[in-house]
Amino acid sequence: YVMTWDTQSIKAFLIHEARLLDERRFEDWLSLFTDDGWYWVPIEPDQDNPLDTVSLIYDDRRLLETRIRRLAHPGAHAQTPASRTSRIIANVTTEERATHGADRVIRSKFQMIEYRRYKQRLFGGSCYHGLIHMDGSYRIRWKRVDLVDCDNMHDGISIPF
Repeated sequence: YVMTWDTQSIKAFLIHEARLLDERRFEDWLSLFTDDGWYWVPIEPDQDNPLDTVSLIYDDRRLLETRIRRLAHPGAHAQTPASRTSRIIANVTTEERATHGADRVIRSKFQMIEYRRYKQRLFGGSCYHGLIHMDGSYRIRWKRVDLVDCDNMHDGISIPF
């Protein structure tokens, strides 16, 4: 089976990623990233890079691995009790230009509901995935999550978007 850059298979990949996160299969989610992959949640609208100012999250592959180990630890305070989440992915499009070593840049809209400690939070925004073909499948070279309210105060964010 050869992966192609058709809209249906790209949507299926993004929905699969969302399902892994909703099912708390964080190791499987991490395996979607390349060895040099990174994950970024800017703190400012239209922030152009993660190095000039602080970000909500900016993890290279090593920090992503650390984040996943912490989430998996049974005594992780930030996830006791564990969050329950539900994600919706929509409006998937291919950007005109690929950047940062990606074969394609995919833009999508998302909403994520997180329920924990009798409180429900709603997150929404745009995701950008820098994807490559590798080993007969898509892999994430980088992922950027632009929250609608990125510059708002947020209680601890521990679950990836």
